[in-house]
Parts: sequence; structure tokens; C-alpha cells
Amino acid sequence: MQVPLIQLQCGKVGQESAAAKYAAATESANFSIENEKPYAELWMGTHPSLPSKDVETQRSLLDLVQDNKALMSTEISRKYGEKLPFLFKVLSIRKALSIQAHPNKKLAEQLHAKDPKNYPDDNHKPEMTIAVTPFDGLCGFRPLKEISHFLATVPSLRKLIGEEAAKQFEQGVHGRETSSNAEDSERNKKSLQAAFSALMTQDKSAIAAAAKDLVASAEKDGEDFAGGGGPSNGGKELADLVVRLNGQFEGDVGLFVLFFLNYVKLEVGEAMFLKADDIHAYLSGDIIECMASSDNVVRAGFTPKFQDIPTLTSMLTYSYAPISEQKMTPVAYPYVTLNRTAYSSSSSAILYDPPIEEFSVVKTELKGKEAKATFEAIEGPSIIICTAGSGTISVGPKSKPVKAGYVFFIGATAECILESDSEYFTTFKAFCELSGKETANGVH
Repeated sequence: MQVPLIQLQCGKVGQESAAAKYAAATESANFSIENEKPYAELWMGTHPSLPSKDVETQRSLLDLVQDNKALMSTEISRKYGEKLPFLFKVLSIRKALSIQAHPNKKLAEQLHAKDPKNYPDDNHKPEMTIAVTPFDGLCGFRPLKEISHFLATVPSLRKLIGEEAAKQFEQGVHGRETSSNAEDSERNKKSLQAAFSALMTQDKSAIAAAAKDLVASAEKDGEDFAGGGGPSNGGKELADLVVRLNGQFEGDVGLFVLFFLNYVKLEVGEAMFLKADDIHAYLSGDIIECMASSDNVVRAGFTPKFQDIPTLTSMLTYSYAPISEQKMTPVAYPYVTLNRTAYSSSSSAILYDPPIEEFSVVKTELKGKEAKATFEAIEGPSIIICTAGSGTISVGPKSKPVKAGYVFFIGATAECILESDSEYFTTFKAFCELSGKETANGVH
């Protein structure tokens, strides 16, 4: 399957970009990597902005699934308007992506009706991120005690927000930062919203002046920066992060947002899930990303693009928690059979299963030649991308070679077999099934 590639300034440059290397692997794509250009995103799916294409016929995947509803299953086709319910991506991030959130379904409908240029569809966009290389990002609001710590130890942050707003936050959450009482939690969220909104609505000249003080402190204080850091991040780590991000977006409000958000690092294979209305900013790394099929983004920092600060500050959940609560723990995928070679080499198929129905992802690692994984047929569509090694994919009588960057669509009710012809053969499969297990036509 031929997949579209997006060139953005935040992407990794040339051959460093996994998204670019995977795109270039499809010979009929007529694409060659230019070493000085950044490449950020590879899209796999039916989103009308950039639908994937059948390599042989050049028909869009959107056309194929609309012409033959059995490819997705009648149930899924009916429920999701004859489009894939998920959008599968590879992101290669060199420079910070915008501070952003994705609207829930109701808000997406309102934003699209009011401003279709900036909000191109009416769908929500919960998303899951799986690290292919080491990754770092800002995701979700920190525990409240950490935010209070930074308000007390980062003078430029406190000055920018304002003494009154800082005190109101501290007094509003004091003594109930970790309370599980619903009333306390709602009170805390209102206090957090007020403090965060006070930051985000500051004048740009005030932000730029405060940023100079912040960066000077980061460069000078080292381990002692931000009171030595919070429990989650050391002072030197935060100081280095401030200097690095200022080099990308000088004087940006995002330099202060990082004291409100969890700074997370993912190792290869680690994953996290972000609900609609959760704030985040991806900073660097190559990731597999799966999301509900939408391109709606509400931005408010680290970007020259359209920013909608009033919408962002009013839409967020203001949930606060350590990053461990957003990280996902994959489990063994039960609906696959490994042959003896795969089993004896400790090959694996693991499932990343977020708490929504639009998508799940299986990562399969086959170790050694002739290692084989047979996936039971499911009542829904799948997209598979190979990220390392080589082998074959078989669906019914049809068998095709696979190497890093090749992408395949698998129709509903089709058994799929992956077999390795290299030492390591790694694939990711995004799928949707609304009822039953992954139950028991074709490869495009």
C-alpha cells in the first residue's frame, strides 16, 4: 500500500527520518529522500486529507472500502461512515511539535461547523503513542504538588503568572493535592485551570522578557535549577530542556508550560494513551501513533501555526497525575499462533489496547528465519507496517514480500500469516473490531 508523507519543519532530516525511509521503501511511490529536508509524518488510512493508495491500481483505500463494505465489515462500515475508524501514523520528530490537545466529539462538531479551515473534520481524536526509538514529550498535567513546587522555585514563572494567581492556586489546592474526594478533585481542577489560563493569556512581550530570565537561570543554575527539580525530573534535566526548547522556539510560552506538564521519556516499546482533551507536546523521537480518524488540533505554543488559546484553556480536562498513569502496559496477544521456530526463539506478539473501541495495536517481533505468526481472522479491518527486517505476508492464496516500510491493508474475516526471512522481523498492526474477539478479505 502506498502511503502519503508529510514534510514539516519539526520532522527529522533526510535519512534520519524513519517516516521518510519507510515511505521511500515503496518503489511505486516515486519518492526519493532529500537529505537536507525534514520529514515528519507518514499517514496510513482513509482520512480524506491524505488517503493511502493501492500500489497496483493506485485507487485510494477510501474508494476501496467504500466500494466493498465487507473489507471493513458491514457493522464498522455503517458505524463509521464507510471510513476506517482509525488513522495509523509514523512520526519522526526532531523539533518540538506544538503544545496541543484534540477536541472531544461534541466540541469537534462545533469547531468544524464554526471554523472548517482550522478544524477540518467533526471527529474526536484520542491517540496512542508507541516508541520506535527513544522518545520524549510533555504529556498531561503534573501532580499538583510539583506545580506548587515550581511556582515557589522558578521566579520567572511566578512573576509571569502573577503573585495573586500563584497564591490562589497554592491556597486552592493546599492539603488536598492528592485527595480522592470528588468535590476536592473538581476544586483542584478549577484552581489548575485558573493558574494555567493566567499563564497562557499573558502578553507576548511579557512572556519573551520572562523567558530571558528563565533561560539565564537554566544556563547558570544547573542541578540547582527549579529548586533542584521536582520528584519526577532533576534540576539539570529541566535546565537542559529549557535551553534546548528555547533554541527551537525562542521566548515561547511553552518554556513555562513545561512546569505544568509531565516531562516523559519512553524507551523503545513503551507506550502511552492520551484521551481527547488531554494536553501534550511531542518533543523528539520516532513513534508509531494510532488515533481516531481525525486531523483536528487545538494549538497554543511551540508553533507558527494558528493558535486557539481560548478554546484550549476551556476544553482541557485538567486531570492531573504522574505520567505512570498515562503509560500503557502491553499484554500478550492471545489470538496468534507462533510456530516452533518462533516459539523457541522467544518471538512475541504483544497487544496495546486503549480504553476505546476505534483501535488497538499489536507489535510482532519474529526472531530468526522461518519464524512464523498466524493471526486468527477478525471481524474488522487491519493495517500492518513493517519497521525492521524482512519476510512475507500471506492472506488466503495471496503472498507478498515484506521489508521495512511496506504497508498492507487486511480486510475483515481474513487470516493473516507473517513469516520472517531475516534475523529480526518487526511489524505493527492497527485494527478495529467492535464485537467478539479478533473472530475468524484480502491484501492490498
